[in-house]
Amino acid sequence: MSFKKNIINTELAPAAVGTYSQGVEYKDTFYFSGQIGLDPVDGKLKDGFKGQMDQILKNIDGLLESCSLTREHIIKTSIFVTNLDNFSMVNEAYENYFTKPYPARSCIEVPRLPKESLVEIEVIAAKG
Repeated sequence: MSFKKNIINTELAPAAVGTYSQGVEYKDTFYFSGQIGLDPVDGKLKDGFKGQMDQILKNIDGLLESCSLTREHIIKTSIFVTNLDNFSMVNEAYENYFTKPYPARSCIEVPRLPKESLVEIEVIAAKG
């Protein structure tokens, strides 16, 4: 039996800004790379925390759509913020983006993120 993984590549989300794939599907689980608030059309980073969160969630929707998935398939998110004082805005965005029951989540403050973004979110989704 050989190891089989599918690489996810879509124009519905920003292209990778480094040496990584937008996502990988293994069996019925999808591991999406962290998304920052880059617009996939013009490649520009959105302004402010809320603007970046909104774009990130749109990017995640694009990744999901490219794999025939919906938000309901998300089982875990990891959120990285440069200022944990923005935690209430994370919760607000979640309430607008997800419906209960919410996926598992972690939220971690980090000193810096790529392209000086304020927030990054990575997602794991599953079929079945």
